[in-house]
Parts: sequence; C-alpha cells; structure tokens
Amino acid sequence: MSTIGQLVKFGRKKKLAYSWSTALFQNPQKRGRFVRQTITTPRKPNSAIRKIGKVVLSNKKRVAIKLPGSGYYPNKFATILIRGKGYKDTPGVKYTVVRGALECIPLLGKMHRRSLYGVKKGDKTLIEVIKKMKEISND
Repeated sequence: MSTIGQLVKFGRKKKLAYSWSTALFQNPQKRGRFVRQTITTPRKPNSAIRKIGKVVLSNKKRVAIKLPGSGYYPNKFATILIRGKGYKDTPGVKYTVVRGALECIPLLGKMHRRSLYGVKKGDKTLIEVIKKMKEISND
C-alpha cells in the first residue's frame, strides 16, 4: 500500500493495455499478401503436421499464420485477411487466415462450425460454382 508521501511524489500510474496480437495494431482484422506455405510440428507433448503460412501485412509487418481446414491454400501473392488466434502449441503462430474473405475461398462441405471456415448456412450456389471451376481447370 502506498503512503500519502509516495502518492504526492509519484502519483498513480495507469496500467498499459496489453495486446497478444501486436501486428494488428488494435484492429480486428488486417489485410496482407500471402508469401509462402510451410509445414511445421508442434511443441511437446503434441504431435502433428501444422500448415502455416508467411504473410506481409499492409503495415509492412511479416507474420506467421495458421491455415485452417484442408484442401485449398492461397496462391503466392494472393491478398488474404487475417485475424487473431493461431496455434497454441506452435511457436510464433498468433494469427489465422479468414476463410471466405478476399481471395481465400470457403472450405467446401463444412457443416459444423461453418462460420470459422466461411460457409454460409444453406449456401449451395457457391459450392456448385467452385466445383464447376475445379472441373474446368482439371479438363
């Protein structure tokens, strides 16, 4: 407990707000350019292959991001949107790509936790369009 003399001399100091996602600068999302995709393994005791990517944000910061879901990954130099929250057990990964925004397409056939993967409820038209695009590109 501070004494009266200490308070008169120094006063009270406000606590500074701490952010776990420093590259976002108090923004909920940030746009960036996808640079490359890599795979990495988590820390002990977990064991898996995590898909991560490197991104250069619009504020010139370079960060590592989590690539959620499976199948589609952004092309090199694609414009993507990122948000906070990455892999807890993978060092340096604090951000996640937002599926279904900008150039990162939604995860096809996702039924549970759809909103995290950019799938609208009952949205069959988008899935059909993407399937047709894949068929055309395969031919």
